Amino acid sequence: MRQLTITPQFVELIPTQIQDGILYISEKYGTAIHKCCCGCGHEVVTPLSLASWKLYRVGNIVTLHPSIGNWKFQCKSHYLIQKNKVIWVPSMSKQQIHRVQDRDKRDMERYIAQSNVHKMKGELVQSTDTRVEERPMVGARSRSPWHWLKTWWEN
Repeated sequence: MRQLTITPQFVELIPTQIQDGILYISEKYGTAIHKCCCGCGHEVVTPLSLASWKLYRVGNIVTLHPSIGNWKFQCKSHYLIQKNKVIWVPSMSKQQIHRVQDRDKRDMERYIAQSNVHKMKGELVQSTDTRVEERPMVGARSRSPWHWLKTWWEN
């Protein structure tokens, strides 16, 4: 059964058995995990970093950005987690999925290259990129998911 909401649970370590409808978030290890919101039972791991997902938090209300595209699962579900709500978005074609995956790969390569440059210069690189940002979700971040999908698609 499709989830329409998700409950964040902040933990140090991810439990071995995870429950439907819970987004387990480990700030210490910069990761979040949940069962696919379509109900297929697959575990969805979202590493938190500048090159992958970012988690925004206001109290116990969270937004995970960008969308979750489970294209390697048979369900191929695609949704946003915004203010503890699961917002279902349209499926994507194989061509669209490949473009997203290529862009994600380039983003990760750029992120790693920039991190390596800082390390080579002997600069202290703090892992602030895995921290959960606690701030009000206002302004540009309060736009509709359709706005973000349109913006993402045009780039």
